[in-house]
Amino acid sequence: MWNDLTHLSVAPFNLVIRASVVYVAVLVLLRIGGKRQLGQMGATEFVALLLISNAVQNSMNGGDNSLVGGLLLAVVLLALSWLISLATYKSRLASRIFEGTPTLLVHNGAAIEKHLSRERLTRGDLHSLLRKQGIHSLSEVRNAVLEADGTLSITKIEMKP
Repeated sequence: MWNDLTHLSVAPFNLVIRASVVYVAVLVLLRIGGKRQLGQMGATEFVALLLISNAVQNSMNGGDNSLVGGLLLAVVLLALSWLISLATYKSRLASRIFEGTPTLLVHNGAAIEKHLSRERLTRGDLHSLLRKQGIHSLSEVRNAVLEADGTLSITKIEMKP
């Protein structure tokens, strides 16, 4: 029994390579998928994320179900996360690649349709995001920026008394 928990059926280096390739591939796919935060995901996006994790499991472990293999994969994934975090801190290019860039959605009370389309946001989505921040009209907004992390930052137009 103890041997089943600790015996790797795949070489450790093979597990490291598999985890690294899958991690980077899923990260790139999620970046391509858009900027929505976990809290902003729709049901279809959430289900896709759950199924992705299941779909790539065997790609990472190569059939190894040992305790040691699982722990090694966890260490590799955390190390990759830390390395990418360090790279994005030190490099503007890495930050653009892995985290993305902000997108201006509203300027001086007018929605920028081209940017909404690029982010796959409808006017209804935009109005919903604005209402969540207590804004009920585009005319109240000087700038609305969809940040790289999926949050919406708003600068209101100063109303003259």
